[in-house]
This record gives sequence, structure tokens and C-alpha cells, in this order.
Amino acid sequence: MFAVRGTLVCLSIFVLLYILLSLAVWGSWRRLAVCGRRHSKQLCADFLFALRIVPFAVAAGVTLCLAAPSFLMLEPRVTRESTGAMPLVLGMCGVALILAGLRNAATAWMRASRILAGWSRQATVICSSPVDPKRTVPVLRTFAGAPPLTAAGILRPTVWLSREAERVLTERELRSALKHEAMHVLRRDNLRKLVLRALAFPGMSGLERAWRENAEMAADDGAVESASEALDLAAAVIKLSRLASLQPPGELSTALVHSPAESVNARVERLVAWKERRQPQESGLSTSWICAAAVAFAALAATYGALLIRMHAATEWLVR
Repeated sequence: MFAVRGTLVCLSIFVLLYILLSLAVWGSWRRLAVCGRRHSKQLCADFLFALRIVPFAVAAGVTLCLAAPSFLMLEPRVTRESTGAMPLVLGMCGVALILAGLRNAATAWMRASRILAGWSRQATVICSSPVDPKRTVPVLRTFAGAPPLTAAGILRPTVWLSREAERVLTERELRSALKHEAMHVLRRDNLRKLVLRALAFPGMSGLERAWRENAEMAADDGAVESASEALDLAAAVIKLSRLASLQPPGELSTALVHSPAESVNARVERLVAWKERRQPQESGLSTSWICAAAVAFAALAATYGALLIRMHAATEWLVR
């Protein structure tokens, strides 16, 4: 009974925090995104993704680091207190939330696996594209009905190029387009899509769409180093946007062109207006962020005992 009671209390804390923080993110992400427009698209994409997963990360962290230890250390093993209806309802909601997320992720994974298996039947390896100095990603030629150019896979990512795309692109345009897809592999954007599928929450589609658009522009910026390469990539985007695909891109894939027309137009305009060293690359883990994390960890360690007592008092109120 003690274990069941503790599980319900922990799930209740998790659900409450997850819902409240998700509502806060839903109501504020547009204003926060506007403040980040002066930074690079890479940093903007990372910020939007972090903002999207903050509710789950904070809720899980508080539950595992505070709620569970406070219950195990401060709650008597034998008690006559009865578990109220609120922990039971919230606990069931927590179980449903976790199971729904796992189901969404598993469904997306299996659907992507089936699509890749279909592409593989008529695919041949034609070359490899460098991801970083120590790693390359294989490029496979697919049949005509497949998406023109897309990066798919999480554990063993590959780039898929249709015969039509190979025919219409020049050598320089193809090189720039492959570098774009290699940037998606380097940034693990398909894994991020899988995470978002597991953390589905109503009303977050706008934030996720903004992240996808910034991720595409971040891959554009990472793929070009000169104005001529930017024009080559812009030409590739325009040409591939005109190609019809009999099959949609996989759910866990990053196609060079798979977004609304206005987003594609914005990408082309940015590439055409590309200037040398337009924006310096910003480090995702700057010194200020590392210092802030260190200060927060030190503060948590210094007040951990008091936080456990306060958390136990909050769970006691919740149970009653």
C-alpha cells in the first residue's frame, strides 16, 4: 500500500507540474520567440526545442529529485491516512499521459520503419555525404515516386535521393542540398521529432511548427559558406519544390522541401540575400549558461533538505 500511495503522489505532482508548465509555455512562447530573432537560426531552433520539452523535463526532474525522495524519507511506512480521490484521479491521468506518449512515439517509429523498408526495395547506394570530420552518411538513390531528397533514420540515418531530383539538380546544387541534409543528421533533428511525438500536448502545434521552420533555416545556414553556395541551395529548393512525390516524406524525416509555400519562400529569400559571415555561429553552451547552471546546482544542493520538507508538506496537503 505504501508503494501504491507513493506512486500516486509522485504521478500527481508530475501531472500538475506538466500541465501548468505546458500552459505557461503555450501562452508565452510567441513573445519569447520574438526576443530570440536577433540570434542565429541554430540558436533559435535549439531554444524553441528546449522550450517545448521544458514542461516535461522540469516535471520529471521535480518528481524524481524531490517528490519521490521526500515521500520515501519522510512518509511513515505505516499510517492510517487514506488516499484521497485527487491523487487517484491525477495518478490515472499521469499513467494515461505517459502511455499515450509512448504509443505516439512507437507508432511514429513503426510508420517510419515501414516507409523506409518500402524505399529500400529499389534503392542503391551512390555516394556518401560528410556529416563532420569523422563521420559520413550514406546517400541512396530511390525510385521516382519517393520524396525528392530527405534524411531519414535515427540510429542509422541515411539520405534518400530520387532519380528525378538527381536529374534536375546540377552538381553544385546537389552538393549544397546534400550538405543541408547532413546538417539535419548532425543536429539529430529526426530524434528531436521523435521526442516531440512522445511529448504531445494540445495547443503546441504552433510551437512545433516554428521549431521545424527554424530547424530548416539552421540547416540552410550550416550548409552554405559563401554567397555562391547559398544561391546553389536556393536553386535546389526551388527546383525540388516543383517535383511531385507519390509518397509523402516519412514522419521522422527531414525533407529539403516539406513545408508550407510561405516557409519555402522565406528560406529562398534568406539564401538569395545571404552575405559573408552574416551571423556568427553562437555556442549553445555559452559561459553564462554554464555559470547559471552551476549556481542553480549549488543553490539546490544547499537547500535540498528544506526543499524535501516543503515538498512533503505539499504532498500531504494533496493527499488530504
